[in-house]
Amino acid sequence: MRRLDELAAADARRGGERIAFDREWDELLAEIRRIDGFSGFLRPPGLDELRRAAIGGPVVVVTVGRLRSDAVIVAADGVERVIQLPATYDDTVEEALRYLQTVHDLEVARQVAAEAQRPFLDGDRSLASIQAFHAAAAQLHAERIRGEGTILEVLDWLWTAIAEPVLRALGHTTTPEGDTWPRLWWCPSGLLTAMPLHAAGRYAADATGDTVLDRVVPSYTPTVRALLEATKSPVGTVDPGLLVVAAPDVPGQTPLPNVEREVELLTRLFAGSSTVLYGEAATTTAVRAELGRHPWVHFSCHGNQDVTDPSNGGLILHDGTLTVHSITGGTYQGELAFLSACKTATGGVELPDEVITLAAAIHYAGYRQVIATLWSVYDPTAADVVEAVYTELAGNGGRPDSTRAAQALYRVVRRLRDRYPTSPSVWMPFIHLGP
Repeated sequence: MRRLDELAAADARRGGERIAFDREWDELLAEIRRIDGFSGFLRPPGLDELRRAAIGGPVVVVTVGRLRSDAVIVAADGVERVIQLPATYDDTVEEALRYLQTVHDLEVARQVAAEAQRPFLDGDRSLASIQAFHAAAAQLHAERIRGEGTILEVLDWLWTAIAEPVLRALGHTTTPEGDTWPRLWWCPSGLLTAMPLHAAGRYAADATGDTVLDRVVPSYTPTVRALLEATKSPVGTVDPGLLVVAAPDVPGQTPLPNVEREVELLTRLFAGSSTVLYGEAATTTAVRAELGRHPWVHFSCHGNQDVTDPSNGGLILHDGTLTVHSITGGTYQGELAFLSACKTATGGVELPDEVITLAAAIHYAGYRQVIATLWSVYDPTAADVVEAVYTELAGNGGRPDSTRAAQALYRVVRRLRDRYPTSPSVWMPFIHLGP
């Protein structure tokens, strides 16, 4: 009985301490909020403030639930709309798993082909080496044909179930004329965070114009608040110094022969204002030390994403992986981060609502705009995209302008799409985050 009384007394003391701590917390918050400029400290932004995120175009928050699915459109004019979508929860799970499995199978086939090619490139011209190389190449070709077909089916479903109803509600029913196109920000949740809403569409020969890319310039934001904060960030207040992180030949990874091409291009466009960490110099410690000193950063290396534990994914450098977890521990004032690497914008499947990707982590850490990839890209294609985007951002020898990043990437991707409409693996992986 005495023991029970002691436990009850101890529990009462802990309860009293919690009440005291809560009171102290409330008093501290009140004191902080009385300071000029801190009235909203630790308060969620109000609806009027969130509308400012949509100053460049509507933000579409997409949710899929067991009871119903909706798109909430946040607009700067103060008009919010909720559109019930035909996408069902079961269909979304099925299509997301089909898409992720297809991406996984393509990755495995690409890795097998790369491993089979390595002895051949190293000089092994034996019959066994040649046969293994040709067999792996044939398997990759077959997997690509199957995979492209599946991805096109997923893009068709995304168009019918989500994208087309949203664009119709916004009045984007035809291809715009002129050079200035409307913009739209996708803010997906759940399993949709892993899916390519920006590329949704019907790519059959009789479906001209029935795609997102033929109606708007699409971007992404992990949350409405993240886009709002990015719009507040100053642009061009300092010299556009560029950090180039290049790791073309990391042990255990397929060599990236076009990294040299990217480095040469960037050091020429940013002559006198670039820092290059190349090969053995591209370590996790060196990169973290330099990030805060450069408003622009370009990663030219392999990337990796663990969809079951996305915080462990990241960029593969000379001495290890620069992870999502390590990036979120820093705070920067950056203008543009270009992740010319694989799977930097792929989220997780265990905690999909948390939108944990390397691209989102760098965006949250302070880089206003991020160009990234949903999954692996072909090395020559990545280099072509890098060259076209940076050449446009650099202009005619003037000051590089990061504010044109979304439009520059869009134009490059659309040209690739027009050239390879039924090969989405060529053009679909590239995405833009930020204003």
